[in-house]
Amino acid sequence: MRATALNKIISSFTLLSLLMLATTHAVAASPTLLKAKKEAEAKGYTFFATHDEIVAMAKKEGKLRALMVVDPPTYKPLTNAFKQKYPFITDIHLQEIQGPEAYQRLLLEIKSGQAKGWDITFIPADFAEEYMSYLTKHDILGMAKDGVLKIHPKMIHPVERNTVSVTSAISVVPYNRKLISEDKVPAKWEDFLKPEFKGKKFVLDFRPNQLYGLVPAWGLERTLDFARKLAAQQPAWSSGATRINIALANGEYALTFNSTFKAVKRAMKKDPTGSLSYKIVEPVPTRNIDNASGILNMADHPHAALLWLEFLASPEGQEILDKYDLRASVFTPGSTAAQMTWGKELSVVDWDHFTRLGEYMEKIFAAYGFPKADK
Repeated sequence: MRATALNKIISSFTLLSLLMLATTHAVAASPTLLKAKKEAEAKGYTFFATHDEIVAMAKKEGKLRALMVVDPPTYKPLTNAFKQKYPFITDIHLQEIQGPEAYQRLLLEIKSGQAKGWDITFIPADFAEEYMSYLTKHDILGMAKDGVLKIHPKMIHPVERNTVSVTSAISVVPYNRKLISEDKVPAKWEDFLKPEFKGKKFVLDFRPNQLYGLVPAWGLERTLDFARKLAAQQPAWSSGATRINIALANGEYALTFNSTFKAVKRAMKKDPTGSLSYKIVEPVPTRNIDNASGILNMADHPHAALLWLEFLASPEGQEILDKYDLRASVFTPGSTAAQMTWGKELSVVDWDHFTRLGEYMEKIFAAYGFPKADK
C-alpha cells in the first residue's frame, strides 16, 4: 500500500515536472531567435525574442495613442476587436490626421519634442525620410520573419525594418455614365491624349498623388512626358478626390483622370442619381504602402503599439479594414484590393519607391507647368 501511494506521488511529481518543462519551452526563445536578437541589437535595433515578452510589457502600459488615416467609422470596430484580444489595454485613443498642412505641423511638433502623447504616427510619403528618423528602432521585420510578430514581411520596410503598411490603394478612372458610356471611357492611360478629350473634357488633380503611381511601370521620364501631354490637353484643373468625385456625380464633368477606388466607392454611396461609376485601366497603379505607420521614439506605450500594428495586419484586423475602409492590403488573400488586381498588369508603388514619392510629385507638378485652378 505504501509502495503504491509512493508510486502515485512520484508519478504526479513527474507529470507536474513535464508540464512545467513544456510550459517553459512554449515561452522560451529558440537558439535561432536568440541569434537573431543578438544580430539586431548589434545593428542598434530592439528585438524581442518572444511574443509573450511584448505582451507582458504591454500589460504594464495598458494604453495606446495612434494617429491614423483610415476613416473614423473604422475606429470603433477596430478598438473593440483589439480590446477583446488584449483586454488589459483598456485606454485606446485613435485620431485621424489628413492633409499636407497637418503632416507638416505634426513633423514640426515631433522635431521640437512637442508631439508627446502619441505612440504611433502615420508617415506621409511627402515627408517620409524626415518622419522615419524619429521612429523607435524596433526590428519589426526581423521579428515578423522569425514569427515573433505575425505580420506579412512585405508589409514592412525592407531597409528601415520599423515601418509598416497594412493597407493598399488602387487607382481607377471615375466617370459619369449618364454623360459618357463605358466604351468611350479611356481603355488605356494614353487614351486621355486623344483629340476628343482636349479642352476641359476631363478633370485632372493638381496634386499628382495618383499619377505618380505609373512611375514603377513606366519609369519617371516617361511619366513626366505623359504629364506634359496631359497638361497640353487643357483639362479642368481641380484638387481633392472628394470634391472631384462629387462634381462628376453632379454632372459637371464626364470623367476624371483617376482617383482611388476607396474615394470613388465612398462618393458612389452618397450619389442619389446613381450616375457615378469607375473603370479599371491597366497598368493599375497600386500603392502597397498606402498607410505607412511607425512607433515614435518618444512613445509612452511602445509595446502596446507593437501589438496594435500586428493586430491591424492580422486576418481579423484586415477584415475590418476591408469592410469599413476598403483598403485592406493586397497581401491579404481575399481582400478587395487582392481581388481587383488579380491577373491584371500592375504598376506597384512599393517600399523601393516610398522615400522618392515626394520627388515624383514635385517633378510631375513641375511638368504640368504650374497651372492655375479654375474658379
